[in-house]
Amino acid sequence: MIVVTGAAGFIASCMVAYLNECGYKDVVAVDDFSKPQKNLNLDGKQLSARIHRDEFIDWLAKNENQVQFVIHLGARTDTTEFDTALLTRLNLDYSKAVWQKCVEYGLPLIYASSAATYGDGQLGFTDDVAIIPSLLPLNPYGVSKNEFDKWVLLQTEKPYFWAGFKFFNVYGPNEYHKGRMASVVLHTFNQIKQHGSMKLFRSHNPAYKDGEQLRDFVYVRDVCKVLLHFMETRKHNGIYNLGSGQARTFLDLANAVFASLGKAAEIEFIDTPADIRDKYQYYTQAEMGKLAAAGCPVQFTPLEAGVDEYVKDYLVTGGFF
Repeated sequence: MIVVTGAAGFIASCMVAYLNECGYKDVVAVDDFSKPQKNLNLDGKQLSARIHRDEFIDWLAKNENQVQFVIHLGARTDTTEFDTALLTRLNLDYSKAVWQKCVEYGLPLIYASSAATYGDGQLGFTDDVAIIPSLLPLNPYGVSKNEFDKWVLLQTEKPYFWAGFKFFNVYGPNEYHKGRMASVVLHTFNQIKQHGSMKLFRSHNPAYKDGEQLRDFVYVRDVCKVLLHFMETRKHNGIYNLGSGQARTFLDLANAVFASLGKAAEIEFIDTPADIRDKYQYYTQAEMGKLAAAGCPVQFTPLEAGVDEYVKDYLVTGGFF
């Protein structure tokens, strides 16, 4: 039995689908299941049970002898969320409880961290744990993720296998419910469909031209492949970057969507919303040497190929992974 928390969400529902695809059918989905649109991500998936997140710790106490692995991807992921008490409860305290139960019951654990922990990148994007206490995230979400990483590193008792992954800019199917926080691929597709054109954020940093803000975009299927590799091998405990290792511009991303739809690019620029302007990352690029050194064989999908698959196989049809 494999437990996946946040299971109705974007990355976690893709992980459930990928586990099923790879022959793992005994999967327990943990989430709050209160949003019908989000729950569509789990339609057709083979699940042993659905457990409300508030009941999971008690459920685990009664069923831990049947659980082989916990993949903890559940979190409040909105980078514009400023309710620090909410983020502390869902992202920090809940994750501590999951960790402690995995220690108590001898369960291996994978958990989701975030590239938001790196802030403006002054200390680089290396997953050397020595820099984690010095990182300065730009928003409360990033702070909550970094606080958990810091807490993990201080623990004397750890699961016999554990790994945390700093997700960079993940894109792909099953993000229809994410609204403003969905990837630029989905926003571009929707705007092209509605207006024939796309609006990108203007740069408010003189070091970057409009649309040339750089991010490390990684296809969700590649993320799932990496997590499965660590789940199956259960070696090399630690905190890892999980990106493609290649920064690309938002213009590259938008142009790839237009190309997938066979349309000429029509792009205009608008001001970055004031509430996130001062918290905006202009550059991210994962250093991926640590993951490679751990023996992870996953070859990351080039941006254009990932966008083309996402657009043609999912967005055009309205399908789910």
